[in-house]
Amino acid sequence: MNEADEVRRAFARQGTRWEDVHYRSWMPGNLFIHQEGERAWIQLLRRNGFLPLGERRVLDVGCGPGKMLMRYLLLGARPENLVGIDLLEDEIEQARTLAPHLDFQVGDATDLPFGDSTFDLALAFTMFTSMRSEETRRRAAHEIERVLKPGGALLWYDFWVNPGNREVQPLGVKDIRRLFPGSNIDARRVTLAPPLARRLASVSWLGCSILDALPLLRTHWLALVRPRSTMPPA
Repeated sequence: MNEADEVRRAFARQGTRWEDVHYRSWMPGNLFIHQEGERAWIQLLRRNGFLPLGERRVLDVGCGPGKMLMRYLLLGARPENLVGIDLLEDEIEQARTLAPHLDFQVGDATDLPFGDSTFDLALAFTMFTSMRSEETRRRAAHEIERVLKPGGALLWYDFWVNPGNREVQPLGVKDIRRLFPGSNIDARRVTLAPPLARRLASVSWLGCSILDALPLLRTHWLALVRPRSTMPPA
């Protein structure tokens, strides 16, 4: 079995779990997580000069059903400049149903079907941790770097700890530096531990906000990565 097939099987094993109402976006804990995360990545993009998006081209690698990419329409992106790609055909079918005006494709992050220097911004949200081998992660990183234009960047959001899910491989900033050597990285910890947020938010939103201020309780890294090849010469 190759790695792509193993990833498909891993997501199939998890599929029924995500259908549980406990994980729906309107549940208080998930709503807290999503709103906090959105504020954080919008602030990061603004601080690094990527907003408004305007004519910038955006690629979501591992886009799933496309819900993250749709949010970029609210940041001024033009529909024809938004592209999503995912290994799972079912996810892409759902994305095309939800947003038929965006470009969604079935494909592998290790062999992106796009030319060099095509996109201004790439997204990788909980994508690298789903890969089983370091070689696969390196190939995906190389492909993302290849399709970014000069001045382009990768917006990374992924677990650094996830003891409840053995299907993923937690990664931190040192791993980002290894995958994108010589890159410029603007990173911070985000996301109150989801099991904690889901238990507490329905009781006390303020309690979630207080605990979210403690970096030790945040389970993800959010980073804007400017690969060395996209940066102007010193």
